[in-house]
Amino acid sequence: MEILNNNTTSQSEPNFSIDSPVVVALDIGTTKIVTLVGVKNKFGKIEILAYSNVPSKGVLRGAVANIKDATESIGKSIKEAEAKCKAEIAEVVVGVAGQYIKSINQSTSLTISNDEVTEEDIKKMMEDIKQISQKPGEKIISIIPQDFIIDNVNGITNPIGYSGKHIKGNFHVVSVTESIIKNINKCIQANNLSIQEIFLEPIASAASVLTDEQKEAGVCLIDIGGGTTDIAIYHGNIIRHSAVIPLGGNVITNDIKEVCKLTEKQAETLKIKEGYAMPFDELKTKNLRLVRSTENLLDKSEQVKTVNAHTLAEVINSRLEEIIQLIDNQLELSGYKDKLSSGIILTGGGSLLKNIKDVFMANLGIDTSVGVPNQHISTSIEELKSPIYSTAIGLLILGFQNLEEKSDNQRNNSTQSNQMQTTNAQDKQIAQELSNKRKGGFLSGIMKGIKDLFETPDNLDNT
Repeated sequence: MEILNNNTTSQSEPNFSIDSPVVVALDIGTTKIVTLVGVKNKFGKIEILAYSNVPSKGVLRGAVANIKDATESIGKSIKEAEAKCKAEIAEVVVGVAGQYIKSINQSTSLTISNDEVTEEDIKKMMEDIKQISQKPGEKIISIIPQDFIIDNVNGITNPIGYSGKHIKGNFHVVSVTESIIKNINKCIQANNLSIQEIFLEPIASAASVLTDEQKEAGVCLIDIGGGTTDIAIYHGNIIRHSAVIPLGGNVITNDIKEVCKLTEKQAETLKIKEGYAMPFDELKTKNLRLVRSTENLLDKSEQVKTVNAHTLAEVINSRLEEIIQLIDNQLELSGYKDKLSSGIILTGGGSLLKNIKDVFMANLGIDTSVGVPNQHISTSIEELKSPIYSTAIGLLILGFQNLEEKSDNQRNNSTQSNQMQTTNAQDKQIAQELSNKRKGGFLSGIMKGIKDLFETPDNLDNT
C-alpha cells in the first residue's frame, strides 16, 4: 500500500516513521467485510491508521457465493478505509475459511547436507511436503513447520545449524479448493487490488488473541463467526490441529427467526441484545416486546410481537450445543483434548453471547474464557478491541511477520551475494597473480628458482 497523504489527526508526533511499511488486512466474512490499515510503531505495536466494517453480501459460510455482490461489498469496505486514512490501497492480506478448507499434519525426511542443517535443507523438505500433499483442484496456502527429529533427538523446533546426519520434519499443511481462491481473487482484482498473502483465518485469530504462554501450555482457540466456527489447537507453542466447521452465528439467528416468527433483522437484534446461551429459570418470567413497523399498511396501528426470554435461550442453546458437539469431535481427532492446560479461548462475534462460556464448560468440561485481540495493537478505538475484530487484527500481525521474513531473506541473500562477490574478487586476484608469475613461461620460472638456490648471497663471506 502506498500512503499518498497520511495526515494524522493527533497533536503529538506519530510513533512510527512515514516510511514504515503499511499492511492492509481484508477479512471477508459471511456477515461483515472488515478492512484494517496498520503500521508498526517504534514499540513494536500495530497502530491502526484506518478501519471499516460494512455488511457482507455474496459470501456464504466463508466462501464467495455471488461474485457481483461480494465485489461490491469489498469495494465499499476498501473505499471507506481509503477515505479515512487518505491513502490509496493497492494490495491486501486476505483470510480464508469455510467448509472447503483442509488441514493435515504431514512428515518428510532427508539426509543432512554437510553434516549441519541449513535453510536449504528445510526448503527442500517443505518442497517435498508440497509435492506429497498437493491434490488436483486444491491450492496449498500454508506449510507450517511443527518440530524436527535429528538423529533420534526429538522436539527440535529450530533445526538450523544443528549437527547431524538425518532429519525428519513434521509440518501442518493447509489447503483449500482452488476455485475458492480464484473467486476471492476475482473480487479483489475487480477492485483494482492484488493479494499480498493469504492466511487461514483460525491461525490469524490465534495470532491476535493467544499468548505464547497459552500456546506453550496447550490451548484451543475457537472463533465463532457468522458463517463458520474456526478452530486452532496449540501445544508446546506449536500448532497441532486446525479445522473449520461450516456453522456459525447465522444458523442461530435463522433458528430464532423460524421458531419465533421474526424477520432476520429482528432475530439478529434479539440474539445480540437479549439472547442467553444457557436457559435459566429466571428467564421464564421475562417477555421481550418487539414492535414492527406498519408505515406501509393501511391500518397503521402498532403491531407488537412478544417473545419469551427463556424460549429464546432454549433456541440458542439447542443450536450452540450442536456446534459444540462438532467442536468436541475435532478435539478428539486432534489427540490434544486432555492436554489443554490453558483451556478453551472463545473469540469472534459469536463469543459475545451472554454466558456462552458456561455452556462450553458444561458440555466439554474444559475451562473456557473469551479472548480479545488487544495485546498487539495500539489504539484508542475501543471498538477494535472486541472479539469481532480478532481475525482482521490477526491478518495484520501475520502480514507484518511475512514482510519481516521476506526482509530477513533479502538481507541473507544480499550478505551471501556480497560474500560471493568478495570470494570472486579474491579468486580473480589470485588468478591474476598466478598469471603474472606465468608470463615468463613455466620453464623460466623453474629456472629462476633453481638459480636462486645456487647463487651465493652478496652479504656472506667466502671461506
